[in-house]
Amino acid sequence: MTDVAAPVEQPPRGVLQRAVDRIDTTNAIVLPLLAFVSALVIGTFVIALSDIDKLKDGDIGGILTTIKDAYLALPKGAFDGWRPLNETIVATTPLLLAGLAVAITFKAGLFNIGGTGQMLMGGMGAVWIGFTMNGPGIVQVPLGILAGMVCGMLWGIVPGLLKARAGVHEVISTIMMNFMAASLVLYTLKTDAFVREGRSDPISKLVTPEGRLPRLFGFLDRPELRAHIGFLIAIAAAIFFWWLLERTTIGFEIRAQGANSSAARYAGMKPGLLIVTSFVIAGGFAGLAGASEVLGTQGRATQGFAGSIGFDAIAVALLGRSSPTGTALAALLFGALQAGGQKMQVDTGVPVDLVLILRALIILFIAAPLLMKAIWRIKAEGAAAGPSFGGWGS
Repeated sequence: MTDVAAPVEQPPRGVLQRAVDRIDTTNAIVLPLLAFVSALVIGTFVIALSDIDKLKDGDIGGILTTIKDAYLALPKGAFDGWRPLNETIVATTPLLLAGLAVAITFKAGLFNIGGTGQMLMGGMGAVWIGFTMNGPGIVQVPLGILAGMVCGMLWGIVPGLLKARAGVHEVISTIMMNFMAASLVLYTLKTDAFVREGRSDPISKLVTPEGRLPRLFGFLDRPELRAHIGFLIAIAAAIFFWWLLERTTIGFEIRAQGANSSAARYAGMKPGLLIVTSFVIAGGFAGLAGASEVLGTQGRATQGFAGSIGFDAIAVALLGRSSPTGTALAALLFGALQAGGQKMQVDTGVPVDLVLILRALIILFIAAPLLMKAIWRIKAEGAAAGPSFGGWGS
């Protein structure tokens, strides 16, 4: 008889490791959370290495104290009181709207890098309504918001048509249109119709008081609290985004196009129309972001009022996995980091650039689920698939 080898008993696995084995990195919440925690861990080393004096003195206790104080200052500077909460909302509002502009194209299997240009055009349309009218606010404010959305849509339709009709890659066309928008804004702000009286630099006339977005915390009678109803508009836009994707035929077709364009075409869908529609909706979201900045936060338009929001929105959409809830939470996280970073620098001396490093690390980990698997020692079954970006959206 052939001897049958007895099975080798595996050593018992710890409770923590068994819990880790159950982690699914394809989950839309778990992966961003792991990415955030991993970024914070690496950030501790960045803080330690940036404190040269304590490193030279071998003051390990002092370094640990700095790390603790820096990380405690982030949430304190973002949520501890009306002013920190206000600054978080101000930073979150355009990030959420612009993030939705990127997320909708991700869902369609496209890549919208033109959020900056679409924001600029939306802002210019909104600010024109803002300073040419003088109320009543119940009419002027909705008109300004609508003008921003429409101008963003008109700017967004161009790369959509180029992609659908001529096969021009949307990355190239949207990047070039960002430059075109910046040049057009600079030219427009120097014309008599827009330039502020007595100014030679490119800055628009001020939005009239009736045209400003009402403040969220106006009841507190504190002028420094700049948060406005643009935040509520952004929340409404995220709800609309969910409804569009989950409750409408066009939303289903956009998701199908992003998951498998060949199958969508075989099923009778029209890829060209879906591409154009996705970019029109994206332009509308980004245009709203521009309108919220000029009508709410800044009260006028300048050449660079969009800042880096259009590019930061790409990170927001990636972190949020292009879902309405995920994108909203990612925008809130980035807004909180931006607001808390200022207090962190004041209280601890840790450069605010740490926030940029944390954001970059989060996106790196989001884009590399297998790296998450290696760091957290997660079983291959839970991580091998990685984040499923059917096209660019998941």
